[in-house]
Amino acid sequence: MYEHILIPYDGSAESKKGATHGIELAAELGSTVHALYVMDLPGVPRAMSIRDDEESVREEYEKYGQKTLDEIAEVAAEYGVECEQALRTGTPSEEIVDYAEEKGLDVIVMGSAYRGKIGTILGGTTDKVVRTATVPVITQRMEMDELS
Repeated sequence: MYEHILIPYDGSAESKKGATHGIELAAELGSTVHALYVMDLPGVPRAMSIRDDEESVREEYEKYGQKTLDEIAEVAAEYGVECEQALRTGTPSEEIVDYAEEKGLDVIVMGSAYRGKIGTILGGTTDKVVRTATVPVITQRMEMDELS
């Protein structure tokens, strides 16, 4: 059914919950997971440019992104699931949808934060992916008591 599962992962509690669900699903189905970390670099603020150059900031983001992807690959390995890793730069929701389409993936599995009543009006990355993806999206929502 789902041979290739995309798991967008940024290391947050909600993405961890979604990733765990996606990996467990992959283990049951014998699927491969694709872990994706998206660096959102809209531009280095002026104050940051004075302190650090843009290239060193990008390197820090890449280092963090790779560390985050390695974390999820370790979890996948514990479940005996093959995990391909990808790091991209851009708007997270757009990059997630584009990656799934480019790679011909079957489903996107991601976590969703508990936002309360007002937060659901504003929406987040998960909401944007659900509205724009051309493949099914499975969301694993965090509950209020799971927030740290």
